[in-house]
Amino acid sequence: MNEHLQQLTQWLQDQQLDIAYISNPTNISYFSGFFQDPEERVTALFVFPDHDPFLFTPALSIQEVKRSGWTYDVQGYLDHEDPFGLIGDAIRSRVGHPAQWAIEKDDLPVYRYDAIRAQFPDATFPADASRFIEQKKLIKSPDEIALLEAAGQEADAAFAAGFAALHTGVTEQAVVAEINYAMMKQGVMSMSFDTIVQAGPNAANPHGGPELNQVQPGQMVLFDLGTVHQDYDSDATRTVAFGQVGEREREIHAVCLEANLAAMDAAKPGVTAASLDKIARDIITKAGYGEYFNHRLGHGIGTSTHEFPSIMEGNDMELRPGMCFSIEPGIYVPGFAGVRIEDCIHITENGNEPFTHTQKTLQVIEP
Repeated sequence: MNEHLQQLTQWLQDQQLDIAYISNPTNISYFSGFFQDPEERVTALFVFPDHDPFLFTPALSIQEVKRSGWTYDVQGYLDHEDPFGLIGDAIRSRVGHPAQWAIEKDDLPVYRYDAIRAQFPDATFPADASRFIEQKKLIKSPDEIALLEAAGQEADAAFAAGFAALHTGVTEQAVVAEINYAMMKQGVMSMSFDTIVQAGPNAANPHGGPELNQVQPGQMVLFDLGTVHQDYDSDATRTVAFGQVGEREREIHAVCLEANLAAMDAAKPGVTAASLDKIARDIITKAGYGEYFNHRLGHGIGTSTHEFPSIMEGNDMELRPGMCFSIEPGIYVPGFAGVRIEDCIHITENGNEPFTHTQKTLQVIEP
């Protein structure tokens, strides 16, 4: 039994719970080593305090589970079968009628919750496994940090591919295609989220994406990307100039870079998440762009691109060694330009180290 699964089992024992139902695919992978996006089908991990766990998957995935290294039981189901009836039978054959359940309240859909309750009408659901998992993932081990560093190296390679793909008239979507293709040729088969390339005014939409806009000289171009390396993610952003840009674009980039560097310099054990956000936000506000920085400074990263904790106002959690999160100040001026500079870091005993190392001072990519 791997360390993560052992800790979940111990938590069930400590909390006097009878069973944990893990439903989030990323968390199933975290505890079992098997990842699959089941789409509309059901994949689940059931863990007990004093019995072996088992995986429940579509029948077509059983061989993949076995190849993943999972050494415990796996039960499959066919599309025409009732998955929750089979789950109920599998649980009853092992432990009878578990009364005290832990479920992922952040993830489990209501209809699946109702289906489990129909199988075990006398059960209660007092424990939120989501809270346990977010705390469990908060401090990364050295092995996990090594995987995040490897993912960061892949992100740096993706930036290089993206910068090389810029030329006059190329569309944002074409640049994304070049990045993804380059990474696949290097053996990286999964990006951690849909790669983002935004040029000129389109980059002022912080939750936008690549379009058929053509990149033109004199525009800022924002790249936000990441890869998956053995289940661990990278996430980083750089904004470059395509040709010579104006003074205001340069000013926005300089202010954003100052905010990024100041927060990174301050990130160390004992500092609070809220204070990091304030350091970056105060720099941007003082420069007159406060209204254009409209999101938190950062988020945790690990087996998901967005994990606990949030680096934001109101979060007085003190940083500890092993915490991994992003620092990503942004300035988005509607109709004009957007700049974001992001690195994910891990807290060390005395400070922090970034996972990505692509140049952050303003790069000018000549047309």
